[in-house]
Formats: sequence, C-alpha cells, structure tokens
Amino acid sequence: MIEVSSETLAALVLSRTAEIAAIPAPTGGEAARAGLVAGWWREDGWTDVVVDAAGNVWALARPGEGGAVVLAAHLDTVFDADVAHAVREQDGRLLGPGVGDDSVAVAALSAVGSLLAPAAGRPVWLLATVGEEGLGNLRGIVAALDGFGARVEAMLAVEGNYLGRVSAVGVGSVRWRARLSGPGGHAWEAADSPSAVHAAAGMIRDVATLAVAGARTVVNVGRIAGGEAINARARECWFELDIRADDAAALADLEARARTIMEANVPDGIELELEELGRRPAGSLDPAHPLVRSAAAALAVAGLEPSFVATSTDANAAHARGIPAVAVGITTGGGEHTPQEWIDVAPIALGLSVLAATVTTFEEAAR
Repeated sequence: MIEVSSETLAALVLSRTAEIAAIPAPTGGEAARAGLVAGWWREDGWTDVVVDAAGNVWALARPGEGGAVVLAAHLDTVFDADVAHAVREQDGRLLGPGVGDDSVAVAALSAVGSLLAPAAGRPVWLLATVGEEGLGNLRGIVAALDGFGARVEAMLAVEGNYLGRVSAVGVGSVRWRARLSGPGGHAWEAADSPSAVHAAAGMIRDVATLAVAGARTVVNVGRIAGGEAINARARECWFELDIRADDAAALADLEARARTIMEANVPDGIELELEELGRRPAGSLDPAHPLVRSAAAALAVAGLEPSFVATSTDANAAHARGIPAVAVGITTGGGEHTPQEWIDVAPIALGLSVLAATVTTFEEAAR
C-alpha cells in the first residue's frame, strides 16, 4: 500500500466499514466477510494472504526480525443472518448492526499496517478471526495461535469502539445449559410430584448470588424455558448459565461452587444434566509490561487519557498461552450488540495513528 496520511486512510476505512457491516456474519457464517477481507488485502499489496482451515484471514503487512506482532480483529457478529444489516451515516456517526463490534476494526487493520515503517522492526501480521462472539468460544484465534509457525511477541485484539481503553485483563467465562426432568403430574391431584421448573428456580436462586472475594465475578442466567401447562407440574425445564470472573483462580472457584450447589440440590425424582456450551480462559498482563505501557503512552501522546478495563476478547486466548496481549480500539461508539449500534466517524484517523504508534513504541521498548 502506498504511504498516505491517517486522514486519507480514515476515508477508506469508513468506506470499508460500511461495506463489510452490510454483510451478515453470525458466528459460524463468516465466509463471505472473509472473502471480502482477503480481496482487500491482496488489493492493498500485502503478501501471504491466506484463509486458513479455521476460516481466519491472514496477511503479512511487514516482514522483519524476531517475534511477530499480530493485529487481530474478529469477523463475526452477534446478529443472525435474517437481521437487516442496513448501514447509514448520520450526524457524524456510522450506524448499523456490528459497525463497531467489530467491522471498523477489521476495516482498519490494513490501514494500520500501511502506517508502519516498511523496513524496520518485527514482522507484523494482520489477522481477521472467526468465532469470537458468543458460543464461538474463540475458536478462530485459538486455531490461529496454535498453528502459527513462529513466536508471537505481542498480540493486539482490536475492538472497534475501544479507543481510549487499554484492556490487559481478560474476563474468563464458563457457560452451561442445565436440563432438569421429572415425572410431572397434575398441579392439584399430584401436588407432591416434583416440578422441574421449581427445581430450576431453586438452583438459580442459589447460584445467582455467588461471588469470590478479591475478584470481580458475575453469575447470570440469560435464558430459561420449560413446563407444559399452567396447571401441570413441569416435566422439563432448562436454563443457560454464564459464569464470569476477571481472574483464573476465581473463575475455577466459582465454577466448582456453582456445580456443587446445583448437583447437591437436585430434589428427589428430578434428574439434572449439565452441558458445557463454552469456556473462555481468564488471564492478564502485568500493567508494567512494555505492551501495556506502549498502548497507554500512544493514547497519552494523542491527547487521550487511557482507561484500564477488563474485557472478554480474542486477547483471552493469548493470555492463556503466555503471549503478551491487550485489547485496544479505533474509535468511540455505543449500542454494541443491538441493531442501533453506532460509531463516531471523526476519531477514526486518530485511532489509526494511535494503534500504529502502539506497535512502534512497543518495538522500541522491547529492543
């Protein structure tokens, strides 16, 4: 790609954001977006552009010496294919499902690569991943890191609307579907028969207030269904449980306690089956690490006060492998995971410069 200013590149990023955001990409259905991105990167002149076996898109933005720096953004969204992916620009914002999470980040990767010095530093790889959202369980980045043939010195998970944030803490999670079943019966005539719904309600009550001292934890039941009639003891009930913690030990403790509570409180006549739906490792990077300091310094130089937050991103998979990683952004926005999602257009140029400066500053600090 010919060297141009971040302001010129921002216009291209905005155009590409609108283009990719208009393509549905539910987790597991990212192929159309992957093909588009691979085409962009070949057009931009990057080498080694490939779509790997997992569906991730790779490109070498800059060759170099030593461990690689990987800039990653995810292709998938939380929206089903039947959701209208209408994108529009209005009042200095781009609006539409997935524009910030993570379309603008994917659109920005190549532009950031073009802002880096072409003949100095470490190898820099661009990576558009699959399976980051929901029950994708980070399968794309896991496959990418496991299959990478060289050492990864640093990974930056780029989340579109994170500009100003530096996340060196990966929130881990365990997700279950609990299924309860029993004999059922008439609500009056068989009032002593156990109810799967009542059993589920008791379990939810007991696990929802679990916490671990010294860590931020959350236990959430996001979906529940069951029962056959208002006047019947329920034969079946299921609910989905999301357990999260910002510390690996706390997550393991929380998981063990939740399992114990649920299995120890199954009423006579009720059977419980726990199905694991997903798992994300918790992890963190020392705030004094050069990568964290470089990300914060790049923001400060640009006049932005960095905030340090805990998040759940592709960086979690790097933490689990001992690879230094942070999650950072390109612009500001809101409404994530809703059809009313939006991003600010004006900060995109600044975000491109900040991300490129993060890479450059890290390389200098790590020498």
